[in-house]
Amino acid sequence: MLTVGVDLAAEPEGTALARIEWRDGRAVVLDVTRGADDAAVLAALTEADKAGVDCPLGWPDEFLRFVTAHQAGAVPLPPGGPAPGWRRALALRVTDRVVREQTGVTPLSVSADRIGYVAMRCAVLLAELGRQGRPVARDGTGPVAEIYPAASLKVWGLPHRGYKRPADPAALERLMDQLTAQTPFLQQGSFSGLCRRSHDAADALIAALAARAAARGLTLRPRDSAEQALARTEGWVAIPLPGTRLSDLP
Repeated sequence: MLTVGVDLAAEPEGTALARIEWRDGRAVVLDVTRGADDAAVLAALTEADKAGVDCPLGWPDEFLRFVTAHQAGAVPLPPGGPAPGWRRALALRVTDRVVREQTGVTPLSVSADRIGYVAMRCAVLLAELGRQGRPVARDGTGPVAEIYPAASLKVWGLPHRGYKRPADPAALERLMDQLTAQTPFLQQGSFSGLCRRSHDAADALIAALAARAAARGLTLRPRDSAEQALARTEGWVAIPLPGTRLSDLP
């Protein structure tokens, strides 16, 4: 099996790819690259048996309804005005709230944070992937799953905060030390150095590991029909099941 991890950014600069081959209880990092343009991302997604993309695959349904109503000049207001916290449903998808409930980590808002720029690029890439014959199910049941590296790290018992701060480069080293210690089955080869220098590369590697978890059924799925319906339009973050470990992946 080949898994691919994509740490997607709005532009090729900052976009990283990682490919891992899984065979006979072992895993080999085939490559980790930075500066991936659209063609490189599409080629990697096409090749993968399962890909993990660190980017929202959709927007909150409530946000889309709100914007559509606003365009028509017909935003509905409840009697007495908006209730406290009314914007939360516009800012966070159901899957974002589930991630927060399960891990205590809150994803960036695709409708209210700069991650929206990345999601625009992602939407175009996934549309092109579909035109090439690999349609993407936003709920993660197809060839692509949405990944949130911080949540995966949290479940796996690894440092999930602070490793991207330029003022503390040692934090990324500490993360990679612990990840390496927990993955004796993973042959990182010469790519270990890049993941220790670049958090983009590290996130791509983590996304490729999380894609393996998704492929093996070791990630949280929608818990009822309502969540399943929303996952198909808003997207669904594939976070590792509580209690699972990196050692469960081979």
